[in-house]
Amino acid sequence: MQADDDAVLRGRAAFETLRVYSGRPFRLEAHLDRLAASAESIGLPIVERGELEGLASLVLAEPRQEDAVLRLVWTAGPAHGAPTGLALLSAVPAWIEEVRSRGARAVSLLGVRAEAPWLLPGVKSTSYAVNMAAEAEAKRRGADEAIFVDAEGVVLEGTVTNVWWRTRETLHTPSLDLGILAGVTRAALLELAPACGYRVAEGVYRLADVLGADEAFTSSSVREVMPIVDLDGHALGRGPAADSLQDALRTLAAKV
Repeated sequence: MQADDDAVLRGRAAFETLRVYSGRPFRLEAHLDRLAASAESIGLPIVERGELEGLASLVLAEPRQEDAVLRLVWTAGPAHGAPTGLALLSAVPAWIEEVRSRGARAVSLLGVRAEAPWLLPGVKSTSYAVNMAAEAEAKRRGADEAIFVDAEGVVLEGTVTNVWWRTRETLHTPSLDLGILAGVTRAALLELAPACGYRVAEGVYRLADVLGADEAFTSSSVREVMPIVDLDGHALGRGPAADSLQDALRTLAAKV
């Protein structure tokens, strides 16, 4: 990648991060679909899927751990130049299983509902400074995760996750109409929930709905299903849905 690539100068690049199980990337096609959609929203050159698939195959062929994290990046390129595709393979962060075992602590932070197209609703771009600043603020407050809530108290999403909670046999999650990211793992959980004994309701919900839930959790490709046991200092119950969905997700990944 050149130093004058717009990805470096202006953050104009799209990316995807996904889990690799037993050497196989989980739902690679879905991630490439979302990458192409993000690139189109940002105004990047058309994503060359074959190039990215080839790069992914190269890094996955190296003798590393079979369970890993794969990141794919598609840049704008320099002015009048060609875009660049990148594939990076890294270890699954060691802290994830430790936090999953005890449950995550979360804080709510003010977020913006991305309704206008120039706010890039549902886009994964490398302009991630706001999300990372929110995660740093959560850690400063002694939490593991930040959940964005708009000025009217509507729950949006986590910094790198989708948000879920359970009331009796119903799982609730914010609607994609709020401009949140259409998580690939979110989509997988929508498929898996009925077999785990739960119906799913997508809608517009307030923070009070989460605080009054029987349990809450987040979902993402790297963190998978992560129980939340504390939100803004309010203790939340550790329930069965997060664990059953995590088991179902791992079973699904093993079949890929």
